[in-house]
Amino acid sequence: MKAGAFLTSLLLTGMLVAQKAAAQQESSPGMLLREVSGIVKDSTDQIISGASITLTFEKDTLRTITNSDGVFVFKNVRESTFAITVKSIGYVNSFHKFFYNISQKQIILDPIILRTQLYTLKEVKIDGRPSIVYKADTVEYKASDYKVRPNATVAELLKKMEGMEVGVDGSLKYHGREVTKAKLNGKDFSGGDVAQAIKNLPADIVEKAQIVNDYGDQAARTGIKDGTSIFALNLTTKIGKSVGDIIRLNASGGSYNRYDEQLLAERINLNEQLGFIGKISNTINGIAGGVNLSSGAGANGSGGTTTSGGPSFNYRDQWGKNIQINTSYSYQVNDVNLINNNVGQSFNSLGTTSFIRNSTATNNSKRHSAGFEFEFTPDSSNFLKITPTFVYNDLTSSDNGSYTQTGFQNQYSNGLSSGKSPASTFGTLIFYQYIFKKNHRRNLSLQFNLTHGNQQQNNEQNTEIQYKDSFQHLLKDSTIHRMIDRRNLSWSYRSSLTYTEPLTNVSQLDFNAQINYRSYQDNATAGDINSSGLTSIIDSLSNSYAYSFTETRLTLAYKLKNRKYSLAIGISAIPTELSGPAFTRAKLIDRDNLHIVPVFNLGYQFSRTQQLNIHYTGIPVEPTFDQLQPFPDFTDPQNPVYGNPALKPAFMHNIVIGYNNYITNSKLNISGDISGGFYQDQVANNILQISQPAVQSFLTETHFVNISGSRSVVGTYNVAKQLNDMKYSLSLNGRIAYNYDLGVSNNIPNHLTVWDLNERFGPRINPSESIEINPYIAYDVYRTFNSIPFTNNNFSGSNNIRTTTLNLEGKFYLFNDQNFTIEYNLSKNFIKGIDANITKNPFVANLYAEESFFRKKNGVLRVSVFDIFNQNNFISHIATPAGFTDTKTNALSRYVSISFIWYLQKWTGVAKRNGKTIKRRGDGSFIIK
Repeated sequence: MKAGAFLTSLLLTGMLVAQKAAAQQESSPGMLLREVSGIVKDSTDQIISGASITLTFEKDTLRTITNSDGVFVFKNVRESTFAITVKSIGYVNSFHKFFYNISQKQIILDPIILRTQLYTLKEVKIDGRPSIVYKADTVEYKASDYKVRPNATVAELLKKMEGMEVGVDGSLKYHGREVTKAKLNGKDFSGGDVAQAIKNLPADIVEKAQIVNDYGDQAARTGIKDGTSIFALNLTTKIGKSVGDIIRLNASGGSYNRYDEQLLAERINLNEQLGFIGKISNTINGIAGGVNLSSGAGANGSGGTTTSGGPSFNYRDQWGKNIQINTSYSYQVNDVNLINNNVGQSFNSLGTTSFIRNSTATNNSKRHSAGFEFEFTPDSSNFLKITPTFVYNDLTSSDNGSYTQTGFQNQYSNGLSSGKSPASTFGTLIFYQYIFKKNHRRNLSLQFNLTHGNQQQNNEQNTEIQYKDSFQHLLKDSTIHRMIDRRNLSWSYRSSLTYTEPLTNVSQLDFNAQINYRSYQDNATAGDINSSGLTSIIDSLSNSYAYSFTETRLTLAYKLKNRKYSLAIGISAIPTELSGPAFTRAKLIDRDNLHIVPVFNLGYQFSRTQQLNIHYTGIPVEPTFDQLQPFPDFTDPQNPVYGNPALKPAFMHNIVIGYNNYITNSKLNISGDISGGFYQDQVANNILQISQPAVQSFLTETHFVNISGSRSVVGTYNVAKQLNDMKYSLSLNGRIAYNYDLGVSNNIPNHLTVWDLNERFGPRINPSESIEINPYIAYDVYRTFNSIPFTNNNFSGSNNIRTTTLNLEGKFYLFNDQNFTIEYNLSKNFIKGIDANITKNPFVANLYAEESFFRKKNGVLRVSVFDIFNQNNFISHIATPAGFTDTKTNALSRYVSISFIWYLQKWTGVAKRNGKTIKRRGDGSFIIK
């Protein structure tokens, strides 16, 4: 025991002596402790998180890893001479030795650049960069992480990306919001047509797919965001596929005269692009297999067919170092045959009317569209952009239908209307920016927009009306045969000035002044057509009216911006003027309003894969011509429309909060946003029932009033988890929306409350290259409540619609060479609350089989069978404060189609100049010096 105690005491004493000696050494004036920090990037200037960093010097070794921003820090480094080794999966190991002055206390190393190294393990490429990166106004997807088969289109690639929804018509949504413009390497592709881009461009040329929250050219260059934004898709090409040629041919024919022929030919050479897209097709409207639910009058649905086609050209080039051009032209023919079958109810304070409306219609249009962008950058201080545009659309239409009303209103009408509406629009945008040489953050910009529109409408109506009593006995009938000619002229001018004054390295003052002027002139002539075909003008239905709306916006904002966050706070003064001259019988209107609203825009970047955004917008909304004109519009003789020159402009407030987080190590993406808006002085319909005792009926007149209080709140979320190198993924997304919409019935205010809850869960299962299985289940609850008394008992269940959808889609690649493919898309819908269903719970099944040919497997023969059980429904439920409408169709959606697809591409190597790879901007465009 004594020996043990002695040894223990000796050991403790030694430890205390050693600790004291170490402390004396660390505190010794001759021993300087220093901090060493740096950042790790790859050759494309992308930061690398999770990289292993080892620092070694003569007597010690320190280890750490880079954080989510690619930064590493070592503290208490005793030596000024040391070595650093950097390791990361997917990159070549890097070794560096450093020699610094012994007195230097803080050492910040130059960025350490790692070269990509691709390891082939069962044909899987390993790359350490995150699949999703969130930037200030951009979400960026790394295309190589989303596996598609050879010769796939961009549409097939986007379907696999979190938050993306691709429609059968080529439409694209990101988190439920429409993407309205398409770009290739930073510039509009084929006039910005999204469907043309994603259905024709090949997926294997894409390096990154970016969703850009686009506020326009001026905001992109100055950083001063103004007004509302759009979502734009920008595709950046791989560096090795930025010089080459693409040809894609699709030839398809089927039963019931269905066909779809397309040709893409594109030349890409860095910033130069020259392309042609030709298309002609005959397709079916309303292949939905489910229910579309919405509130508001803007939604619509139809059955029938569409024959469309035409060529489009695009040309983009860089002429020398200073000039870039981007131009496009398209000619589009659309011949649409519509079949509408509508049932519903209309509500007013006196009673409820049930109606059935059936019609067949045609809309045939020929559309020319041309755009040209000219960019001139003479030096680093000056930038000029000029963009003229032209659109001409010639539309002819006809509508033959019947309308039956029972309940409060009892009458029947049927008739034919036809019209022709040629319209042209010219526009020019001029943008100039000057960047001061002494301080590049100080800049001045000017922008001017001019647009002129000219639309003519020539309509002929021939309608028979039968007035009935409550027992459906005929009381009286009448015929209205009328001609109405209109000409609408519009002018729009916008000028904007911005100035940025830096205050410190991280702060600045932003000033924006702009004037928006819009003027309108309408000339209408109406007359009755007698049995001989002669027209007699009716002065009381003819008019000429003009008015203008001027919006001025003065904004001063203080902005803080650093690597982590960007904050803009300030104030905007928005005076508006609504004025109209004393034109014919119209009275002079001159109405001024002033709104003072805050400026608030916060973007917090936790890391490259995590961000928070908060943005407020306040926008005045002018009344439309129909709402202002002081003359009745009898285009629909049973539903005349009376404008109100006393209307005030509405004002919309909107705030959006968005959060995105891609957890790289867990391959987990979490995204969500919530937006809320409300209106001041919203223009609402006041529906009046004017008694007609002689026929025991009512004339329904629409008037307009200002009313405040309409509001909405919408929240969405998406959670997606990638598993086993993306062979499996889980996705859960949802949406909850609340809408409170105001209306007026017989001068009595009412409201429509809408709740919409949608949840969807869908795994993606790709256990091998031979199998793809993508099931999902969705549940939607759509509830409405109208405050007009006694209407809710007459909803026929339409105030509570519940839809459950079970969907299964996927592919099997068969035989040893996997050239034969079986593809399927099965959808079973369980619908409660809509009595308009043709098939109560439709089961829509589509089946495809295809065989690949040729050495590169770039020829495909495909056989498709659509709607095998002939149960497809297209149902659109539209709710407004004045009632609801269910639109249904059962189009000839069961048909067979045979297609041949041929895809050619040839690439001529990596883009280089003077032996070096050309540098690129973040949008994919090449920097030509």
